Amino acid sequence: MKNIIFVAGLALVLAGGVQAEEVKAETKKVCVDAQGKDGKPVIDPKTKKPKQECKEVKKHKKHDATEVPVKK
Repeated sequence: MKNIIFVAGLALVLAGGVQAEEVKAETKKVCVDAQGKDGKPVIDPKTKKPKQECKEVKKHKKHDATEVPVKK
């Protein structure tokens, strides 16, 4: 009896793990220039270019909207 419960629980865990791996959100890297307290971009002294602040953000799906019917 314990073996049956163990096998059933193991099957549920494995099935849940497969589902979680399939639903991965797409991400993209977004970089913006870093700004100092005065609002001007911070320049890197070695490269003489503005410093970048980068983040990984999720991409969201856009839903197509239906048009609003015109009143007569």
